[in-house]
Amino acid sequence: MADGILNILKPPGMTSHDVVSFVRRTFGMKKVGHTGTLDPGAAGVLPVCLGKATRVAEYFNDPEVTKSYRGELSLGARTDTQDSYGEVVEEREFSNFTEEDLRRVVQDFTGKIEQIPPMYSAKKQDGKKLYQLARAGIEVERKSREIEIYSLELVKNKDNREILFDVECSSGTYVRTLCEDMACELGNLGHMSFLLRTRVGAYSIEDAYTLEEIENTVSRGEASSILLSLETALSHYSVLELDGAYFEKILNGVKIRVEGEYEPSKRYKVYCKGAFIGVGHVERETGNLKMEKVLFQR
Repeated sequence: MADGILNILKPPGMTSHDVVSFVRRTFGMKKVGHTGTLDPGAAGVLPVCLGKATRVAEYFNDPEVTKSYRGELSLGARTDTQDSYGEVVEEREFSNFTEEDLRRVVQDFTGKIEQIPPMYSAKKQDGKKLYQLARAGIEVERKSREIEIYSLELVKNKDNREILFDVECSSGTYVRTLCEDMACELGNLGHMSFLLRTRVGAYSIEDAYTLEEIENTVSRGEASSILLSLETALSHYSVLELDGAYFEKILNGVKIRVEGEYEPSKRYKVYCKGAFIGVGHVERETGNLKMEKVLFQR
């Protein structure tokens, strides 16, 4: 069975689950999962975990994992899904603005901001996904949550009607909502008309494989050449290197007191004798290393 992470270039028009189904068929295995939904209409980087790599999928949603996108804001109309795939629910005569206004809005939306998740999203409320409620014509109140926009840069402004931008943000950010909120701040209605995800953590679009490339590689019997190690999903963690004498103890679940300058409760990539062992943290009270997941393969 294949174990590793595929950096996939998702085409527009496919759901993230469609991509997972493709990987299952191509590799002939069931244990496959994506690392976070990418909108059906969007394209770009979608890391997919195979086999034992599914054990690290949850770490892609850590706050430290940044995501980068190129998006386009179209002004003049608001849709129910906040993108061009939804139904137009409101149109308004365009209200002009200056370049200075636009720069001010970009500045206002950079840093830590509050964002309300859209109804058409996979977030759950009372056990039901929001998009399921939305499709049933039900709208519920959602709590805002803090996200962080690390950088927001204008790429092109076409007659104040279509604004192309690059954004780097924290996990859980909805670029669709960002577009609608920026339009509102400019005194207009707006929606997202284009989205390309260019990076997820250590995985960039330059290194992503198309579905055709994956299919051809697997058919040649070279699947291992495009699978990335589990460690690549954990690049946002610092390294904790243990003395080789602890090797068997840590694999057998024996608690080890860690000496040195380590931040309590912070997650680390744990290595011993040069081998990657897994993910753990140092307990604040005892100074002992607690392994959250042992990923070493004998």
